[in-house]
Amino acid sequence: MKNLGDKPDNQLSQSLMGHSLFISDLHLCASRPHITAAFLDFLKNTASKAVALYILGDLFEYWAGDDDIQDPHHQPIITALKRLSDDGIKLYLMHGNRDFLISNVFCDAAGMTLLPDPSLINLHGKTTLLSHGDDLCTDDVEYQKFRLQVRAAKWQEDFLRLPLQVRKDQIETIRKRSEDEKSQKSMQIMDVNQAAVDHVLKTFHYPELLIHGHTHRPNQHHIQLDGHNITRWVLGDWYEQGSYLCCDQFGCQAISPL
Repeated sequence: MKNLGDKPDNQLSQSLMGHSLFISDLHLCASRPHITAAFLDFLKNTASKAVALYILGDLFEYWAGDDDIQDPHHQPIITALKRLSDDGIKLYLMHGNRDFLISNVFCDAAGMTLLPDPSLINLHGKTTLLSHGDDLCTDDVEYQKFRLQVRAAKWQEDFLRLPLQVRKDQIETIRKRSEDEKSQKSMQIMDVNQAAVDHVLKTFHYPELLIHGHTHRPNQHHIQLDGHNITRWVLGDWYEQGSYLCCDQFGCQAISPL
Protein backbone atom coordinates (compact mmCIF):
# COMPACT_ATOMS: atom_id res chain seq x y z
CA MET A 1 0.00 0.00 0.00
CA LYS A 2 1.49 3.34 -1.04
CA ASN A 3 1.41 6.64 0.78
CA LEU A 4 0.46 9.86 -0.94
CA GLY A 5 4.12 10.82 -1.31
CA ASP A 6 4.91 7.76 -3.42
CA LYS A 7 4.56 7.34 -7.16
CA PRO A 8 2.38 4.48 -8.38
CA ASP A 9 4.10 1.53 -10.01
CA ASN A 10 1.95 1.67 -13.12
CA GLN A 11 -0.08 4.24 -15.01
CA LEU A 12 -3.52 3.10 -16.11
CA SER A 13 -4.98 4.42 -19.33
CA GLN A 14 -8.54 4.86 -20.51
CA SER A 15 -9.63 5.01 -24.13
CA LEU A 16 -10.82 8.34 -25.51
CA MET A 17 -14.05 6.58 -26.43
CA GLY A 18 -16.91 6.09 -23.99
CA HIS A 19 -17.09 7.38 -20.43
CA SER A 20 -15.84 6.43 -16.98
CA LEU A 21 -17.69 6.65 -13.66
CA PHE A 22 -16.38 7.45 -10.18
CA ILE A 23 -18.08 6.80 -6.86
CA SER A 24 -17.00 6.56 -3.23
CA ASP A 25 -18.28 6.40 0.33
CA LEU A 26 -21.23 4.12 -0.28
CA HIS A 27 -20.87 2.58 3.20
CA LEU A 28 -22.98 -0.41 2.18
CA CYS A 29 -24.38 -2.37 5.11
CA ALA A 30 -27.34 -4.58 5.95
CA SER A 31 -28.93 -1.85 8.07
CA ARG A 32 -29.46 0.41 5.02
CA PRO A 33 -30.95 -1.96 2.41
CA HIS A 34 -32.32 0.93 0.31
CA ILE A 35 -28.76 2.10 -0.42
CA THR A 36 -27.65 -1.41 -1.37
CA ALA A 37 -30.66 -1.62 -3.69
CA ALA A 38 -29.75 1.76 -5.21
CA PHE A 39 -26.19 0.57 -5.80
CA LEU A 40 -27.32 -2.65 -7.47
CA ASP A 41 -29.64 -0.61 -9.70
CA PHE A 42 -26.76 1.75 -10.50
CA LEU A 43 -24.57 -1.17 -11.55
CA LYS A 44 -27.28 -2.66 -13.76
CA ASN A 45 -28.60 0.47 -15.44
CA THR A 46 -25.79 3.06 -15.30
CA ALA A 47 -22.38 1.47 -14.82
CA SER A 48 -23.19 -1.13 -17.48
CA LYS A 49 -23.04 1.64 -20.10
CA ALA A 50 -19.56 2.87 -19.08
CA VAL A 51 -16.11 1.67 -20.09
CA ALA A 52 -14.89 1.74 -16.48
CA LEU A 53 -16.12 2.14 -12.92
CA TYR A 54 -13.82 3.40 -10.17
CA ILE A 55 -14.85 2.95 -6.53
CA LEU A 56 -12.55 5.20 -4.51
CA GLY A 57 -12.93 3.71 -1.07
CA ASP A 58 -15.54 2.90 1.58
CA LEU A 59 -17.62 0.64 -0.61
CA PHE A 60 -18.68 -1.01 2.67
CA GLU A 61 -19.45 0.47 6.06
CA TYR A 62 -16.67 -1.78 7.27
CA TRP A 63 -14.81 -4.88 6.09
CA ALA A 64 -13.58 -7.32 8.71
CA GLY A 65 -11.64 -9.52 6.29
CA ASP A 66 -12.12 -11.48 3.09
CA ASP A 67 -13.28 -14.51 5.08
CA ASP A 68 -16.54 -12.58 5.48
CA ILE A 69 -17.16 -12.85 1.75
CA GLN A 70 -20.04 -15.31 2.20
CA ASP A 71 -22.12 -12.88 4.26
CA PRO A 72 -25.66 -12.79 2.76
CA HIS A 73 -25.48 -9.01 2.39
CA HIS A 74 -22.19 -9.16 0.48
CA GLN A 75 -23.11 -11.89 -2.01
CA PRO A 76 -25.54 -9.93 -4.26
CA ILE A 77 -23.04 -7.07 -4.42
CA ILE A 78 -20.17 -9.35 -5.42
CA THR A 79 -22.35 -11.14 -7.97
CA ALA A 80 -23.46 -7.87 -9.59
CA LEU A 81 -19.90 -6.55 -9.79
CA LYS A 82 -18.63 -9.80 -11.31
CA ARG A 83 -21.42 -9.70 -13.90
CA LEU A 84 -20.28 -6.22 -14.96
CA SER A 85 -16.68 -7.37 -15.16
CA ASP A 86 -17.64 -10.40 -17.25
CA ASP A 87 -19.47 -8.03 -19.61
CA GLY A 88 -16.23 -6.17 -20.24
CA ILE A 89 -16.58 -3.19 -17.90
CA LYS A 90 -13.28 -2.38 -16.20
CA LEU A 91 -13.76 -2.27 -12.43
CA TYR A 92 -11.30 -0.62 -10.08
CA LEU A 93 -11.37 -0.45 -6.28
CA MET A 94 -9.36 1.66 -3.87
CA HIS A 95 -9.21 1.14 -0.13
CA GLY A 96 -11.07 3.59 2.09
CA ASN A 97 -10.76 4.17 5.81
CA ARG A 98 -13.59 1.68 6.44
CA ASP A 99 -12.67 -1.19 4.08
CA PHE A 100 -8.87 -1.22 3.94
CA LEU A 101 -8.85 -4.94 4.82
CA ILE A 102 -10.29 -5.88 1.42
CA SER A 103 -7.74 -8.01 -0.40
CA ASN A 104 -7.42 -10.19 -3.49
CA VAL A 105 -9.99 -12.80 -2.45
CA PHE A 106 -12.75 -10.21 -2.65
CA CYS A 107 -11.34 -8.54 -5.76
CA ASP A 108 -11.01 -11.83 -7.64
CA ALA A 109 -14.57 -12.81 -6.74
CA ALA A 110 -15.92 -9.41 -7.84
CA GLY A 111 -13.75 -9.11 -10.96
CA MET A 112 -12.07 -5.93 -9.71
CA THR A 113 -8.54 -4.52 -9.80
CA LEU A 114 -7.27 -3.13 -6.50
CA LEU A 115 -5.54 0.24 -6.96
CA PRO A 116 -2.89 1.75 -4.71
CA ASP A 117 -3.75 5.03 -3.03
CA PRO A 118 -2.95 7.30 -4.81
CA SER A 119 -3.02 6.18 -8.45
CA LEU A 120 -2.14 8.26 -11.49
CA ILE A 121 -4.11 7.44 -14.63
CA ASN A 122 -4.70 8.78 -18.12
CA LEU A 123 -8.42 9.52 -18.04
CA HIS A 124 -9.72 10.06 -21.56
CA GLY A 125 -6.63 12.11 -22.38
CA LYS A 126 -6.25 13.94 -19.05
CA THR A 127 -3.66 13.11 -16.41
CA THR A 128 -5.71 12.31 -13.33
CA LEU A 129 -4.74 11.50 -9.76
CA LEU A 130 -7.11 9.29 -7.78
CA SER A 131 -7.23 8.97 -3.99
CA HIS A 132 -9.67 8.06 -1.28
CA GLY A 133 -8.77 11.36 0.35
CA ASP A 134 -8.31 10.56 4.04
CA ASP A 135 -4.54 10.94 3.79
CA LEU A 136 -5.11 14.58 2.78
CA CYS A 137 -6.89 15.39 6.05
CA THR A 138 -3.65 16.08 7.91
CA ASP A 139 -5.21 18.53 10.39
CA ASP A 140 -6.88 15.55 12.06
CA VAL A 141 -3.72 14.45 13.84
CA GLU A 142 -5.34 11.75 15.98
CA TYR A 143 -6.94 10.11 12.94
CA GLN A 144 -3.65 10.14 11.04
CA LYS A 145 -1.97 8.32 13.95
CA PHE A 146 -4.75 5.72 13.92
CA ARG A 147 -4.51 5.38 10.13
CA LEU A 148 -0.78 4.75 10.32
CA GLN A 149 -1.34 2.06 12.95
CA VAL A 150 -4.05 0.08 11.17
CA ARG A 151 -2.42 0.29 7.74
CA ALA A 152 0.74 -1.39 9.07
CA ALA A 153 1.17 -4.95 7.74
CA LYS A 154 1.97 -6.38 11.20
CA TRP A 155 -1.17 -4.88 12.76
CA GLN A 156 -3.31 -6.28 9.97
CA GLU A 157 -1.74 -9.73 10.21
CA ASP A 158 -2.38 -9.86 13.95
CA PHE A 159 -5.93 -8.55 13.59
CA LEU A 160 -6.86 -11.02 10.83
CA ARG A 161 -5.76 -13.93 13.03
CA LEU A 162 -8.63 -13.17 15.39
CA PRO A 163 -11.97 -14.97 14.90
CA LEU A 164 -14.27 -13.17 12.49
CA GLN A 165 -16.92 -12.30 15.07
CA VAL A 166 -14.27 -10.93 17.46
CA ARG A 167 -13.01 -8.70 14.63
CA LYS A 168 -16.52 -7.46 13.89
CA ASP A 169 -17.14 -6.68 17.56
CA GLN A 170 -13.88 -4.76 17.81
CA ILE A 171 -14.66 -2.79 14.65
CA GLU A 172 -18.09 -1.84 16.02
CA THR A 173 -16.44 -0.57 19.19
CA ILE A 174 -13.93 1.47 17.19
CA ARG A 175 -16.70 2.87 14.97
CA LYS A 176 -18.76 4.02 17.93
CA ARG A 177 -15.73 5.68 19.51
CA SER A 178 -14.90 7.34 16.21
CA GLU A 179 -18.42 8.77 15.87
CA ASP A 180 -18.22 10.20 19.38
CA GLU A 181 -14.85 11.79 18.62
CA LYS A 182 -16.04 13.25 15.30
CA SER A 183 -18.93 15.00 17.03
CA GLN A 184 -16.34 16.98 19.00
CA LYS A 185 -14.18 17.92 16.01
CA SER A 186 -14.63 20.99 13.84
CA MET A 187 -15.61 20.53 10.20
CA GLN A 188 -12.37 22.24 9.16
CA ILE A 189 -10.23 19.63 10.93
CA MET A 190 -12.03 16.81 9.10
CA ASP A 191 -11.60 18.43 5.68
CA VAL A 192 -8.52 18.23 3.45
CA ASN A 193 -5.54 20.39 4.24
CA GLN A 194 -4.66 22.64 1.29
CA ALA A 195 -0.92 22.27 1.87
CA ALA A 196 -1.33 18.47 1.73
CA VAL A 197 -3.29 18.81 -1.51
CA ASP A 198 -0.62 21.07 -3.01
CA HIS A 199 2.10 18.65 -1.93
CA VAL A 200 0.56 15.64 -3.62
CA LEU A 201 -0.16 17.62 -6.78
CA LYS A 202 3.46 18.71 -6.95
CA THR A 203 4.67 15.17 -6.22
CA PHE A 204 2.71 13.83 -9.17
CA HIS A 205 3.82 16.64 -11.49
CA TYR A 206 0.64 18.71 -11.56
CA PRO A 207 -2.06 16.36 -12.92
CA GLU A 208 -4.97 18.04 -14.65
CA LEU A 209 -7.51 16.40 -12.34
CA LEU A 210 -7.59 15.18 -8.74
CA ILE A 211 -10.58 12.99 -7.84
CA HIS A 212 -11.21 11.81 -4.27
CA GLY A 213 -13.90 11.13 -1.70
CA HIS A 214 -13.85 10.68 2.10
CA THR A 215 -14.89 14.17 3.22
CA HIS A 216 -18.54 13.77 2.10
CA ARG A 217 -18.40 17.31 0.68
CA PRO A 218 -19.12 16.92 -3.04
CA ASN A 219 -17.81 19.88 -4.98
CA GLN A 220 -15.61 21.07 -7.81
CA HIS A 221 -12.56 23.12 -6.83
CA HIS A 222 -10.32 25.04 -9.23
CA ILE A 223 -6.69 25.24 -8.17
CA GLN A 224 -3.92 27.41 -9.60
CA LEU A 225 -0.57 26.02 -8.51
CA ASP A 226 2.83 27.06 -9.85
CA GLY A 227 1.29 28.14 -13.13
CA HIS A 228 -0.83 24.99 -13.54
CA ASN A 229 -4.65 24.88 -13.60
CA ILE A 230 -5.94 21.81 -11.77
CA THR A 231 -9.50 20.72 -11.00
CA ARG A 232 -10.20 18.87 -7.74
CA TRP A 233 -13.41 16.86 -7.79
CA VAL A 234 -14.79 15.67 -4.43
CA LEU A 235 -17.20 12.75 -4.63
CA GLY A 236 -20.37 12.58 -2.57
CA ASP A 237 -21.38 9.93 -0.05
CA TRP A 238 -24.32 7.54 -0.37
CA TYR A 239 -25.80 7.84 3.12
CA GLU A 240 -29.10 9.26 1.90
CA GLN A 241 -28.91 8.96 -1.90
CA GLY A 242 -26.47 7.95 -4.61
CA SER A 243 -24.28 10.22 -6.72
CA TYR A 244 -21.44 9.79 -9.19
CA LEU A 245 -18.95 11.60 -11.39
CA CYS A 246 -19.09 10.91 -15.13
CA CYS A 247 -16.00 11.72 -17.21
CA ASP A 248 -15.32 11.47 -20.93
CA GLN A 249 -13.06 13.19 -23.46
CA PHE A 250 -15.12 16.39 -23.14
CA GLY A 251 -14.86 16.71 -19.36
CA CYS A 252 -16.52 15.62 -16.12
CA GLN A 253 -20.05 16.08 -14.76
CA ALA A 254 -21.30 15.41 -11.25
CA ILE A 255 -24.63 13.54 -11.19
CA SER A 256 -26.56 13.87 -7.94
CA PRO A 257 -28.89 12.40 -7.00
CA LEU A 258 -29.07 9.26 -9.10
